[in-house]
Amino acid sequence: MAGNTFGKIFKITTFGESHGVALGCIVDGCPAGLKLDEKDIQPELDRRKPGTSHATSPRKELDQVKILSGVFQGKTLGTPIAMIVYNHDIDSSKYSPNLFRPNHADRAYLDKYGIRDWRGGGRASGRETVARVMAGAIAKKILYQKNKTKITGKIIKLGGGHKNGEIEIIVKKTLKNLGEPVFDKLKADLAKALLSIGAVYSYEYNTESILGGISTGKDIKIRCKIKSVPSRGLPGRHDKCLAPRILPVAESMIALVLADYFLRNKSVKI
Repeated sequence: MAGNTFGKIFKITTFGESHGVALGCIVDGCPAGLKLDEKDIQPELDRRKPGTSHATSPRKELDQVKILSGVFQGKTLGTPIAMIVYNHDIDSSKYSPNLFRPNHADRAYLDKYGIRDWRGGGRASGRETVARVMAGAIAKKILYQKNKTKITGKIIKLGGGHKNGEIEIIVKKTLKNLGEPVFDKLKADLAKALLSIGAVYSYEYNTESILGGISTGKDIKIRCKIKSVPSRGLPGRHDKCLAPRILPVAESMIALVLADYFLRNKSVKI
């Protein structure tokens, strides 16, 4: 399966399945010398973990991050950073290899690959995003250290049942000159990043913050619409609304794009 790696300089590869042993990511291209430990990452994971409100899945996961490599004496080495979160509260009894859930990727995965991990949706589960949040926490720290850039979001509309949700994310103190003017426009890569989140089906931004595909330094305001939960009414442990837990994921994907372009800018001129 291709497509598990994102970014060009600040590059992440995610791995793991919803009901597998663990999920994690490898971050390659992070500069050396960045102060980093698990305490920088855990608060972001706590924002997206299940079992925190009536709107989220009752699945109980600590989502406790462990840094396996790439950090020594509290600083990054410039080598690949490997991070992992173990699964604990697994219940696959509501899933079956012969059950294809409506509006999920179950049938599409089997048709494409001839095999699938049917437990909890496997790789197609929203739980895959835990790895993105780990990497996004590092990207956020790079951006803040460089320019005091902050990426914060809020829920605009909280959907439930058949209703969709909507979130808004604002990037304050955005770095200038991020993005390239042809195929790698910043708006295009932000769109890819956000639409790669399973439940996000549209995105819009304030146009004066990105001109010719390049950031102007103005605050970027982004809104994303999120589809309703396709598993509503079916047996299993599901979120009632996806917006609260997608919010930190969307922030992370934006941070990954911006950090990647910041590092790419190091080579654009002498």
